[in-house]
Amino acid sequence: MKNLNKFYINGSWVDPISHDLLPLINPSSEEIIGNVSLGNQADVDKAVSAANDAFKAFSETSKLNRLDLLKKLRSITSRRIDELAEAISIEMGAPMTMAREAQADAAIGHLDGFIEALTNMSFRDQLSNGDVLVKEPIGVCGLITPWNWPINQITLKVLPALATGCTCILKPSEHTPLSSLLYAEFIHESGYPEGVFNLVNGTGSEVGSALSTHQNIQMISFTGSTRAGKEVTRDAADTIKRVTLELGGKSANIIFEDCDLESSIKQSVSECMFNTGQSCDAPTRMLVQRSIYRESIALLKKYGSEIEVGDPINEGEHIGPLFDKIQFDRVQNMIEAGIEEGAEILIGGLGKPNGFSKGWYVKPTIFKDVSNQMRVAREEIFGPVLVVIPFDTEEDAIEIANDTPYGLAAYLCSGDTERATRVAAKLKAGAVHINGGGFNYGSPFGGYKQSGNGREGGVLGLEDYLETKTLHWG
Repeated sequence: MKNLNKFYINGSWVDPISHDLLPLINPSSEEIIGNVSLGNQADVDKAVSAANDAFKAFSETSKLNRLDLLKKLRSITSRRIDELAEAISIEMGAPMTMAREAQADAAIGHLDGFIEALTNMSFRDQLSNGDVLVKEPIGVCGLITPWNWPINQITLKVLPALATGCTCILKPSEHTPLSSLLYAEFIHESGYPEGVFNLVNGTGSEVGSALSTHQNIQMISFTGSTRAGKEVTRDAADTIKRVTLELGGKSANIIFEDCDLESSIKQSVSECMFNTGQSCDAPTRMLVQRSIYRESIALLKKYGSEIEVGDPINEGEHIGPLFDKIQFDRVQNMIEAGIEEGAEILIGGLGKPNGFSKGWYVKPTIFKDVSNQMRVAREEIFGPVLVVIPFDTEEDAIEIANDTPYGLAAYLCSGDTERATRVAAKLKAGAVHINGGGFNYGSPFGGYKQSGNGREGGVLGLEDYLETKTLHWG
């Protein structure tokens, strides 16, 4: 827990101006593992000043120079990847296997995607009308990231800023500072110039708001709840800065009668429960065609009951605890709401699993016979809770799937390629996963409607950090 009470500003680890502290609690044991310093407006001003001073020189660096720095960062990240996985496991409860193979792996995967995108990107092109199009770094960027996929979201914001010649201030979740502080060490070791990357820990209401309202920040990139995303947007309005948002989701997963049913159900349950359900694009609404509904319920009970809960310190395919008590209480309240609304519990339910008296562990839970108007079908639960809704026709499935304020992801399983293509075109979501197809590094990630705006990853992720200038020659 080195540098837990320091901020990284202008190339050095510095003492905060603020004296506020926040206890860090291990979600599996409920033990306090340290105290992180929380910044204030003065800390943010100091970091923004450093980033502004660094921008002029760094914005003029060559693409080749920036690629060399990214490649150095990749080498260091690869060498220290186990440290990153351990930090994530401790701070947010991801089991070690998953922390290493998915959570920490994102630091390498996204970096490779951005290196490829930057290599192939042109920053100056001539249009057919003779004008010249120039792409330039937007400026100083404020980056606000969540606790559920800490390094995944940090790399999706920090890396495109560094790749395009921007400078930045990162405010990671104050609840998961260990991995972000490590990542700051990686960037420092890579040799980035002073002030290019800065890190200030703190709360959203204090540090997040200070970034969003700051007149010397040209862009805010935020990942978190839709509620908080609205606050960031309002805060940023007075300065008309660019705002990109990756927010909540309630992703539908359509199971058609012509799919490989057993394989589809097994994979769908696993995907929903992955990361203990704490993923914004998790397939938490399963829509099952009525002709296969009874058989599907039997398979859901079988595969849902096989999901194991265990200590994050252990290797394996089990799921860990929820992130904290607030999240535990929310999930319990939502399970109770589902029961009160008349949904039937197939597996799981209220309370902790047998054998877990400490830690924020919950039972993997599946509700059957759910209506899409129930709270458990409309609100993001952010826990290992799956709801199952029957449908009759293809048109019904599309209507139910789109009947949500969110549009981050959608899933469908069908043995008919034409149907899958047809339905995917009608789903209002930023990504459609077909027959278990997973996300690939380098592809864009983002959503429709209240799931946000902008895209992260690959070429589109770089473009969010660029301004466009047109040269009209006489």
